[in-house]
Amino acid sequence: MSERPRGRKTAKPLYTPDERRRRDATPWTLVQGILAPVQFVVFLVSLVLVLRYLASGLGYEAATTSIIVKTLVLYLIMVTGSIWEHAVFGKYLLAPAFFWEDMVSFVVIALHTAYLVALFTGWAGPHGQMAIALAAYATYVVNAAQFLLKLRAARLQTPPDVELTSEGLEVTP
Repeated sequence: MSERPRGRKTAKPLYTPDERRRRDATPWTLVQGILAPVQFVVFLVSLVLVLRYLASGLGYEAATTSIIVKTLVLYLIMVTGSIWEHAVFGKYLLAPAFFWEDMVSFVVIALHTAYLVALFTGWAGPHGQMAIALAAYATYVVNAAQFLLKLRAARLQTPPDVELTSEGLEVTP
């Protein structure tokens, strides 16, 4: 009877070979690759503006505009991400490989949407609205870390004789 070493799990590949092929063939992979860093830059700018407003009371309009822009970029990346997920896994959301990332994304979307509701209804006042935005941003950071860890896992699981390029997979001799 052979035993597997304790504490070591055999990692299930993130992508099957067919899913990897679809991932590399769909233009939505590039769209996600562009939107993700754009969203992160928008987040950083907005975070600075929100913190500036909370610290000094100055720049409410700039902070508010930046949160709205961040939210719109989030909605865009979520819609295109679900299209990507469908192209790769055949499901618009909650594909097993990205289940927890999608679940946390729902929280991120809910908090950003709660901010918009608070803003447009006047609920919670400016400081309360900024607190909602900061909660949304903290959750976004967790979600972004999840996706970065998945990206790293996918790269580590790429067979050594296969290289990811912008044109797709290339087999090296």
